[in-house]
Amino acid sequence: MSFHKIPAGTRGSKPPSPNPVYRFLTRTMERYHRFRHDRFLGMDLVYLTTVGAKSGSERRVTVSRFPADDGGWLVVASMGGAIQHPGWYHNIAAHPDQVWAEVGGTKFQVTAEQLDGERRERAWQQITAEQPRYLGYQKKTDRLIPIIELRPRG
Repeated sequence: MSFHKIPAGTRGSKPPSPNPVYRFLTRTMERYHRFRHDRFLGMDLVYLTTVGAKSGSERRVTVSRFPADDGGWLVVASMGGAIQHPGWYHNIAAHPDQVWAEVGGTKFQVTAEQLDGERRERAWQQITAEQPRYLGYQKKTDRLIPIIELRPRG
């Protein structure tokens, strides 16, 4: 499967630094999310596992998920309106055949498809209607925020 990466922006917020304190907080928040049945700030979550674009090591991140039409999930590579895309987006672009999603304690290998055109616009309308904070993220940056559809592999 080919995956065409969207260019980074020229303006936006700075991404957080992955220092030891940040990693500790991330692990703590994941335990809290699991305790809350994979929900945070009114959003459903997915634990996304990718293979590092540079390292080749497995990486896990927690991201918001939204229902897709075909039973999969939509995830948004917003990084809070940062100037650049999140690392997991680059990992999917580098290794689109090595992506897993965990929902409700079950881990699935998934097919990841970047949405574009009308499909992306429909998904964006759905996401921003449910969570208007994403409109604020788009205002912070001039990059097109990628939307990825994840579908469990059969």
